[in-house]
Amino acid sequence: MNENSWEARAAAKRAATVDKIPSEWVLSSEDLERAHSRRDITGSSIEQFLEKETVSITALKTVEILNAVSEQELTATKVVRAFCQRAAVAHQVNNCLHEIFFDQALERAQFLDDYFTKHGKTLGPLHGLPVSLKDQFHVKGIDTTMGYVGWIHGNLGIDPDKSHTIESQIVTELLSLGAVLYCKTSLPQTLLFGETKNNIIGQTLNPINQNLSCGGSSGGEAALMALGGSSVGVGTDIGGSLRIPAGFCGIYSIKPTSNRLSYRDVANTNPGQDTYRSTIGFMGTSIDALEVVFEAVLGREPWLKDPAVIPIPFRKEVTESYRRQADEKGNAKFGERPLKMGVLWCDGMVGLHPPVHRGLKVVVEALKKAGHKGGLLSADGAHDIHQHLKRSGEPLIPDLQDGLNLKTPTELLKYQDLTIQGLEYERQYSDYWNSTAESDGQIVDAVLMPVAPHAAVIPGKFYHGG
Repeated sequence: MNENSWEARAAAKRAATVDKIPSEWVLSSEDLERAHSRRDITGSSIEQFLEKETVSITALKTVEILNAVSEQELTATKVVRAFCQRAAVAHQVNNCLHEIFFDQALERAQFLDDYFTKHGKTLGPLHGLPVSLKDQFHVKGIDTTMGYVGWIHGNLGIDPDKSHTIESQIVTELLSLGAVLYCKTSLPQTLLFGETKNNIIGQTLNPINQNLSCGGSSGGEAALMALGGSSVGVGTDIGGSLRIPAGFCGIYSIKPTSNRLSYRDVANTNPGQDTYRSTIGFMGTSIDALEVVFEAVLGREPWLKDPAVIPIPFRKEVTESYRRQADEKGNAKFGERPLKMGVLWCDGMVGLHPPVHRGLKVVVEALKKAGHKGGLLSADGAHDIHQHLKRSGEPLIPDLQDGLNLKTPTELLKYQDLTIQGLEYERQYSDYWNSTAESDGQIVDAVLMPVAPHAAVIPGKFYHGG
């Protein structure tokens, strides 16, 4: 194999990532074979390869970790080491990481412990919390490939000198809050795929059932969390990239409204497409994790550094007002207005598979019983994508070859017309949403819908997204 070929460069990158795992955490060939032969590698299947302390620490939810560190029941170093070990094993059995920087993370954890000892307080509300990142976010000294072979040893076009000094704004914010970054997770080549597969590491499978896909494009995050290698992480979403893998892998995610969080210095596909923006959001093993990190990051007032961010702080009074409408078991409170939920059973194109339909029905019936009411990505002709592929000579992965072949870019006037059509759809949907108040004076609070028309798919069989 030619050492300059894309295949050789991808193989070298794969090997370099594994080489960053400490020798005491490397699994034997027998252990790997045993793990790969199992359908479900979560829970006790992965924990047999871990130290007892690692198992107990990584079983904690995000809020429990923060409390334990702030009350000095655990040091940041112990917490970070535990999640590094579990992430290392997770990658070996599941292929979910692009970048490993455990040494950097442990140095950071020691700094935080020393800070606590010296000042008697935490650095910030996320002090000592390990946070994983989808491989779109730039961390100083670390590659950002976004699944492209041509950007190995670089930072996806934003850093042509390969100085590795660029840092995404949200990374800066997380560090200022006391978080510890330790790995970057896998994603699909181009980002535009509901599974996680690229020419560098291959396919990331679903840890709950290795015969199925983990979803995408934030699939590495979801797989890592299903394996307990992270309690909270950062991903992105425009057409389901947080929600689909969260649904497939049994975790939680939140996709905020566009421009609530800063996309400054974050790698992306078609970054000049501004009609419908990709959104940064969070994934976690608990709902509380999403809220605590979202609130902390907005507390840094990201709009002061990025004018694209809408200057709206975290409005705790809004979440509290919804909580007041139900008791701890979710039942509507007497004297309070019940929640009013819309339900989307079909998008007009694809019906739901029976298990998904049944699951949605269970939620709807439970809410009713509790007293609540029922109720432009490719305009450039894929030139941006093919520009990145051309750097190494790698091909599109087979799953994308039909939809993302190089085409003539959309003419400007047609692009503008499509934008106007999109805005009209938004207005129509807004009018429809407001019309839900006509029967009882109450607008729908939220809409329940599946993340996909089906459960996790066999790899290569994800066809209906967005």
